[in-house]
Amino acid sequence: MVRRAVIFDMDGVLINSYRAHMLAWMRLGEKLGRPITEQEFVPTFGRRNREIFHALWPDIPDGEVERLGDWKENAYREIVTRDFPAMDGARELLDALKAAGFTLAIGSSGPPENIEVALRGLGRDCLFDAIVSGPEVVHGKPEPEVFLKAAAKLSIEPPRCAVLEDSLAGLEAARRAGMVAIGLTGTFDRAPLAEKADLVVESLRELAPETIAALMDARLSP
Repeated sequence: MVRRAVIFDMDGVLINSYRAHMLAWMRLGEKLGRPITEQEFVPTFGRRNREIFHALWPDIPDGEVERLGDWKENAYREIVTRDFPAMDGARELLDALKAAGFTLAIGSSGPPENIEVALRGLGRDCLFDAIVSGPEVVHGKPEPEVFLKAAAKLSIEPPRCAVLEDSLAGLEAARRAGMVAIGLTGTFDRAPLAEKADLVVESLRELAPETIAALMDARLSP
């Protein structure tokens, strides 16, 4: 049997975490006495904390970034745990892929604690064979490192991997990794995602194991 893998981004794909992250960053802004708006937050969503700090508060010393980042992540986990926002169709897709023989992984720029909270909320942590989180990655998306490390952990070649992403940087990373790139609307509209993705869907319920397998086969065909 041919081994195939699907690598999931976490935020905006398996968990509808946009609002929780935004609220956590806004709380941090209030704590710092330097509030931010949603318009300022949007371009940073899905990026690593250090990059977000440089975008929103570039004069904060590097020595403070880690401490304040930890504060923000604790606030985020508190918000998510109180009312877990699973993406519609996430559990069903994970179950269907596993039943069809796919190997599953997480490739996220988030901290491992956030991933643990999300998988616990989904109730599907046992389905994943590999997890790559932010601290394991030197070069964030759009660099392909996070997805290539996930494929290496799974011992599956990149062309036999598909990536589910909601961000432009994530889709670009999937393309650079030589993997099938599937975009999910929400964080971004269809048009910009379509410029980087092999397929764009508006809901995880539009995806089936056969659809993803067909995209891989088309890429592998001579």
